[in-house]
This record gives sequence, structure tokens and C-alpha cells, in this order.
Amino acid sequence: MQRFAFLCLASLAAGLAASTSHAETRIFEPMDVFALEWVDSPRISPDGQHIVYQRMGFDVMKDRKRSSLWMIDADGRHHRPLAASGGGAAWSPDGRRIAYVAKSDGSAQIQMHWLDGGQDARITELTGSPGNLSWSPDGQWLAFTMRVPVDEAPLAKMPRPPKGAEWAAPVKVIDRVIYRIDGGGYVDPGYTHVFVVATDGGAARQITSGKHNFNSQPAWSADGRSVIVSANLGDDWEYQPVESDLYRVAISDGAMTRLTERKGPDQSPMLSPDGRRLAWLGFDDKRHPYQATRLYVGDADAGKARSLTDDFDFSINAAAWDGNRGFWLQYDDHGRSLIGWIAAEGGKVERIADDMGGTEIGRPYTGGDFSAAEGRVAYTRGSSTAPANLGVAGRKGTARVLTALDQNLLDHMNLGKLEEMKVKSSADGRDIQAWIVTPPNFDKSKKYPLLLEIHGGPFAAYGPGFAPELQLYAAQGYVVVYANPRGSTSYGSEFANLIENAYPGQDYDDLMSVVDATIARGSIDTDNLFVTGGSGGGCLTAWIVGHTDRFRAAVSAKPVINWASFVLTADMYPYFTEYWFDGMPWDNPENYARRSPLHYVDKVTTPTMMIVGDDDHRTPASEAEQFYQALKLRKIDTAMVRIPGASHEINARPSNMIAQVLNSIAWFEKHRANVTTGSQNAN
Repeated sequence: MQRFAFLCLASLAAGLAASTSHAETRIFEPMDVFALEWVDSPRISPDGQHIVYQRMGFDVMKDRKRSSLWMIDADGRHHRPLAASGGGAAWSPDGRRIAYVAKSDGSAQIQMHWLDGGQDARITELTGSPGNLSWSPDGQWLAFTMRVPVDEAPLAKMPRPPKGAEWAAPVKVIDRVIYRIDGGGYVDPGYTHVFVVATDGGAARQITSGKHNFNSQPAWSADGRSVIVSANLGDDWEYQPVESDLYRVAISDGAMTRLTERKGPDQSPMLSPDGRRLAWLGFDDKRHPYQATRLYVGDADAGKARSLTDDFDFSINAAAWDGNRGFWLQYDDHGRSLIGWIAAEGGKVERIADDMGGTEIGRPYTGGDFSAAEGRVAYTRGSSTAPANLGVAGRKGTARVLTALDQNLLDHMNLGKLEEMKVKSSADGRDIQAWIVTPPNFDKSKKYPLLLEIHGGPFAAYGPGFAPELQLYAAQGYVVVYANPRGSTSYGSEFANLIENAYPGQDYDDLMSVVDATIARGSIDTDNLFVTGGSGGGCLTAWIVGHTDRFRAAVSAKPVINWASFVLTADMYPYFTEYWFDGMPWDNPENYARRSPLHYVDKVTTPTMMIVGDDDHRTPASEAEQFYQALKLRKIDTAMVRIPGASHEINARPSNMIAQVLNSIAWFEKHRANVTTGSQNAN
């Protein structure tokens, strides 16, 4: 069996690497992933005339993401490099300098770039990694956040080993609620605090203290004497994963004044340019699994606060002042990430741009980033044919695209074509939005295998964006269909909370309705239906094979299989137990069992492969292992692909993204029915 899998994978890679005789029409291949570049974190100058952005890509030799800083004029001219590495750029108030964070001698430090002479200088000597850079109004100071380690006395004092002895590494005593984080591993004792440093360099000074975290970007007061930050300073803060309030912190002595006090998060503080009003994001916590974030505005001390978006049932992902008159907003609406605008006094949200996104490299999730100045917004502009480029828009007039980073690569390829469709769910007739990616050179008269790809979250959304993983599946001859079943964001709170204490459930019916509708369009080989998904999509994949045998094979990536074991081993367990379930596992075991794919494993007949990262702390490897071992005990064909060193974000390293796709296709090809199809690699 191992030899078969190896030969299948080798032939698959060779097939994907083959191209047509005309280079300009070749298909998307695995190594093309390493050539992709995209725009992230655009930051527009205070006068609105220049934009600095992170130019992202992959280092093929180190198998990691890389980031450099580039600058371009807002009219698209003078595109030039700024720094060979770095991120987190922040403009000075006068627009003459840019502070950013970059590795220097192996450590992350704050660098300063002077635009008039082009000089660069390192202005800090920090022992941690700074972030959330924020300039004081007079340009003399930078506030930032950084994690501060804490020395804790050991529980037991060990005897001193003899000189030259080779004893085991010291034990790790864990007594904190959050002791490991996905992507970061086991957390050393420490807390994130606010610092200030002079913009011409010197020693940094810590201005917050205590056993609490201050994670947001500080917002300076108009007089430069204080900053406003977000934190949960309650004694029980570790058990309150959503709670936070706004505090004013004096620069001189760190004295703190609490500005907000309610049940729910208050975060992302933003002072108006005239310093008279404070805005922030948050919501009243009603303990629902999905709660839309609102935009609030009050006076400079958060008094007389009111929500501007109570009547707007979409979550505000980010906001920025537009002068003193209004706000630019980022939100998701029906699978698209948008830029909107609302007056500071409230009113209707204006739709400015609906093509935001392109920064999620892998699968077609919504998202993106933006910044604004002088009535203009710079944002990451996504499309179905390329990762993010740099877009610029105003309240009036059409948006402009300033870059074309992948044009020379992707414009000369025969990519899978994307088409949107709406489907009525068999559960209750609700509209379900879905998209189909057809293979290159798609021929309606032929039959193709169908792959249902399911997003994670579950409170997330797919959209019509470029997705390398889906392009690789399509290049191998699969018709790929993906959808936003109930529980997905961008359709309002009611639609998202349909899965409250009912996930998985009727989202299964939504997905099966999408499969049925795709088949009804024609060109689908109904003997070769396949399904895959990651995280929440991996859970739904395992649920699907326990409820139907219509799929030839399945691949469940980083799934939840047993909700009781999941909430007691995942990194964010205080959140999952409090917001996703009615009671603890020992209080309501039936609810946990009824919603677990493991509960239905006796019904599974579909060959199902598991994929998991060895260092996944969000959906630990033990979840996939339970399903794998249960299927082995039932003698159902199964396999488990373990990715060494990978966290929940398997595609953080491009080779892992490619490995997940190639192994998935190899599993599908192994179980493909031997019939005539229209695919490029038919058995």
C-alpha cells in the first residue's frame, strides 16, 4: 500500500509538472506557488500622496514567507523598494519618516527611514519583538507593544548536578489557564505591555505593568500626554476570552484611568484628528457563538458613547477616521470583503469598493487590509485571477489598481474559471451562495470528477478570490465547488447563529444541496464525487462520511472529531466551552456526543484520509488520530498524513500547502472509479 501511494504521488507530481507546448497557456503547477507575490498592510501617507506596503512572497530556499517594503505614489508612479525586509510600517505625522519593524542581527528592532535623504537607522535595542507602532502627534515619540518575560520561582528546588553531568532538561511546571498557543507552542511566562521610545533613538521605557496583556495599538491623545489602550484588567481575565475595556495611560508615570465598563469587548481605539472624539470597536456580549462587531463613538474620554452601526448587521472588521467627518469601514457582505463609509453622526453605510482581499494564500477566504488619509483609502485588492494587488479609492469615482505583481506569471496561464451560483437548501429553502471552479480547457460535453471543498471556522466565509490550492485541484481535472453554508459570516447574525448548539447539523444539508445543484448543471461524473475540508471543514468532512456514502473518498484535514476531547485539549478552551456549547462536557455529555463525528463512525464506509500538523494546538493531532484509529478498527480504508512542525496553519510553509494538495489528490486518484472522464489524468 505504501509503495502504491508513493508511485501514485510521484506520477501525480509529474503530471502536474507537465505543460502544453505553448508556455503562455500552460496550467498552474505546484512550483508556481513559490513564484506568487502579493500586497499586504498598505499604509498611506498623511497627505494621501504616497503608499508604503508589504510586498509578500515565498523564499523557495527557506520555504518561508518573505516580506519587503515598497513605496508607490497614489497615482501609480515612482514604484520603488524601501527596505529589503520588514513590516508594521507607520508614517510620521509630517510624512517625512517611516518607522517599521525588521530583523537586525537576529532580533526584531524598530527601524527608521528618512524620505528626504533615504537613510535608514536602527533606533532600538530591544530583547523582544515590538509591534503596533504608533506616532505621537508631535512626531517625537513612538508607542508600541512588546511581550515582557516574567521570572517565576520554581515549584521545587532541584539539587545541583555534578560538574559535567548530563541531566535531563528541566521540567516545565504549568499553572496558567492559557499555556500554549497554536503557532507559538508552549507559552513562556510573560505579558504584553506598552512602551515608548524617542523617534531619534534611545532607551525604550515601559509604561504599563502588571500580570495583564495590552495587545492593541495605542492611540495618542491630542496633547501627547497619554495613550488609550485596550485590556482586561479583571482578576478573572484568563477566563474571559472576549472581555476588554479602554484605558487612558499617562506617559509620564503610567497612571491609568478606565474609560469603558460593560460586558463585552472594547478595542481598537481611534481618536479623531481634532482629538475631540474617540471611536472604537466592540459589542455587547450576549454569549452567542457569533456576535457582530459594532463601531462606537463618544467624546475623548468615551463618554456619551453610541453605536453607529446597530442597524447594519455586518461585523465591522476595521475602521479609520476620514478627517473628522466620518469613517472608512472594512466588512464582509455575501462572501466579499468591502470598503464602506459612514458619517460620524451615523446614517447609512456607503459601499465604496467590493473587491478587497487576496491576502489569504491557499484557500479563498475573505479578508484584507487598508489605511486612509485625506479622503483616500489604500487597500489590498483581490480578484479571482490573482492574489492581492494595491488598490486606491475615494468616496466618489472608481477605484484604481496600482500594481500587477503576478501579471507576468498568471496572465500567461490557463487557469480554472470561477463562476458563482445560488442554491436553495433542502433543509429550509434558504439561499446558499457557492462558487464553481472548472478545469482549464473545460468541455461541457465531457464528464469530470467533482470535489466539494469546505471552509473552516466555522464562523468564516469563502469568496470569489484567487486560491492556489483550488487552482491545483482544477489543473488536475477536478470541478471544484465551495460554498458558504449556514454558520458562515457575511450574511448577518441570524444566518451565522443558525448553528448555535447545532453544529454540525443542517449545514450538512446546505452542502449536499450545493453538490446536487452542481451535478444538475451537467458535466459531472457522479461515480467520482470527492470531499475535503480543513479545521471546521475537516469536521464537516468527517460528519459527511458518517451520514452518506455518496462520495468515493474523503480527506479530513485538521478536524474536530470528538468535541469533548477537543474543548479539553485545544489552546483556546475557555472560549470554546463558554461560547460554543451549552454546559461543560461533564454537564451535558449528550450534546457533545451528538455533535461529534466520532459518534457516527460506525456508519462510515467511505475511504477517508486524515491530514494533521504535528504541532497543531488549535485542533490537536489527537482529534485526527481518534478517527483514524476508529476507522482502522472498523477496517475502513484510511491513512494519516502528518506534517512535521506544522501548526493549525498548515499552509504557512508553501511546501506544506503543496504536500496537502498532492497527497489529497493522490488519495482521490487511488479510489477513483475506472470510468471515462474528461479530466487530464483519468484512470
